[in-house]
Amino acid sequence: MFRARQYHRRAIGYQPAQTGLILNSVPPRSNLRLMKTYLFALGMTILLAVMANSAFGACYAGYKAKQDDPLKLHYGVAEVPDDSCTRDSAEKALRDRLKNAGWTLLKIVATFDETELPEKKAAAGDYFLRY
Repeated sequence: MFRARQYHRRAIGYQPAQTGLILNSVPPRSNLRLMKTYLFALGMTILLAVMANSAFGACYAGYKAKQDDPLKLHYGVAEVPDDSCTRDSAEKALRDRLKNAGWTLLKIVATFDETELPEKKAAAGDYFLRY
């Protein structure tokens, strides 16, 4: 490979500048610095994406369920998948969980995020995040 030699003027006269490959537009050390900058930017982007996803991550549903022989009713709060933050999709997610425990889902009262969770904890009692 050919190396280009360039000169620039300094206070003490002409001296050879740092040499680089002809095809390089940036000296090798600058490439490393540039790569570190890009990796830092990529890392920060990934970190922000993960933080944004966790901010919207938790979705909860308040529900009413019953059990026969003897009749028992309860109100509970359960975590549902993030994409199930509507009443219909929360109902599909909870119906099987409750059925496996011997309960029948009557109704999804509401869906909400983690900011409303402390208010619902007292009302749900033992059924808070149980299913």
